[in-house]
Amino acid sequence: MANILVCDDDREIVDAIEIYLGQEGYRIFKAYDGEQAIEILKQEEIHLLIMDLMMPKLDGIRATLQIRKSSSIPIIILSAKSEDSDKILGLNIGADDYVTKPFNPLELVARVKSNLRRYTSLGSLNSESRFVYQVGGLMINDDTKEVSVDGEPVKMTPIEYNILLLLMKNQGKVFSINEIYESIWNENAIGADNTVAVHIRHIREKIEINPREPRYLKVVWGVGYKIDKQ
Repeated sequence: MANILVCDDDREIVDAIEIYLGQEGYRIFKAYDGEQAIEILKQEEIHLLIMDLMMPKLDGIRATLQIRKSSSIPIIILSAKSEDSDKILGLNIGADDYVTKPFNPLELVARVKSNLRRYTSLGSLNSESRFVYQVGGLMINDDTKEVSVDGEPVKMTPIEYNILLLLMKNQGKVFSINEIYESIWNENAIGADNTVAVHIRHIREKIEINPREPRYLKVVWGVGYKIDKQ
């Protein structure tokens, strides 16, 4: 079963999350500021991180930025701030998902399971034979879960990888924002525009020489996104 790190300066919230997720069989590690979270990540094999934004010593924003320099594990931001701008900020710094306080325990558990499924599908737990997809210098190997551009490896988060894989497997097909969201998140696309747009921008920054004039990930204005056939 997966190891989950919960980081929040409110110990009651951490204890409550430990109970909810512990009942699902997950092993829980606890931290109460960003510095503690980073130290635990160095010492333990963590498969998913639930991170509060507002914390002492090292807040969730700066901690997430540091973690993303070396790790692509799923990160779920947990915050009392529910405005769209705060959600976009969370995604911009590298988070995969966002849950607002007060949260529904069933929703949090569902999001943890969903993000873990995407993450484990990138690893050796999935032995299904897959393929290599290539367009010009962009290549994605779904056997080894590796992405490269002109021979150089590109590091991606699980959601970025799955969005790119969806488009690469369906070269030439235009996917609307709602279709991308529902395919990757497996839930209804309510207010999905900003979420998908942020991840698309991150992908472009990683695979394009000039993200403003993309060679691979193209926008079809008013319709959606696609990767042209080779």
